[in-house]
Amino acid sequence: MDVAHPIRTVTPTLDGVILEVLARTTSPLTAPGVHRLAGTGSPNGVRLALNRLAHQGLVSAERRANAVFYVANRDHLAWPAVEALAGLRRTLINRLVEEISAWEVRPVHVSLFGSAARGDGDADSDIDLLVIRPDRIDEEAPPWAEQVDRLRELIPAWTGNHCHVFELNQARLTEHIRARDPIVDEWRRDAVRIAGDELRQVLRRPSHTGGRT
Repeated sequence: MDVAHPIRTVTPTLDGVILEVLARTTSPLTAPGVHRLAGTGSPNGVRLALNRLAHQGLVSAERRANAVFYVANRDHLAWPAVEALAGLRRTLINRLVEEISAWEVRPVHVSLFGSAARGDGDADSDIDLLVIRPDRIDEEAPPWAEQVDRLRELIPAWTGNHCHVFELNQARLTEHIRARDPIVDEWRRDAVRIAGDELRQVLRRPSHTGGRT
C-alpha cells in the first residue's frame, strides 16, 4: 500500500491522487489548486485527468469567469468506493485499534509512527509501530509474544507493507530518553496513538527498574 496515497493501491494513475484531493474537501478547486495539493504530476496532466473524471461524472466542473472549478460529485454511484480507497490509512488505524483492544495482556502504549503516521512515503515504506509493554512482562512470555507476533503477520496481510515493531518496556524506554536517542524525538513528533496511555504521559514517567528490550 502506498502510505502517502493509499488509493494508488487500486488506481495507480494520477486520477486516483486527484480523487484523494477532492475527497478531502467540499470546496471547489481550480486545476492549479488541485495540482498544488496533489503534489505530483504536471499542471497539464492534472488538468487532463480532471477532464477525464468530469467526463465520467465523478467530478463536477463549473466555469467561473476565466477559470474552471472542480468538485467531487458525491452523488455518483462510484463515490463510496472512492471514499473507501481514499480512507485506507484511517481503515488501517481502526483495524489496529480493534486488534490491540482485544489483547489479553494490555500494552502501556501503542502508536503508529514513521511514514505511515506522517502520511508520506510510498508502497515500499514500512508500517512502523511503537509498542511499550509493562516492565513485569517478559517479551518472550505468552500470551504477550503471541500477540505481538500476530500483529507482525496481520499488517503485511492488510497492507502488503513490511511491518516493523519497535517493542520495549518502560525501563528500556527510560534508557532511550536518558541517552537522548533521536528516535524518541521522532516518536514525540509523529506518533499516532493506537492504544494505551498518551505517549507524552508515558515519556514523563520513566521507569527506575531494569529490564530487557
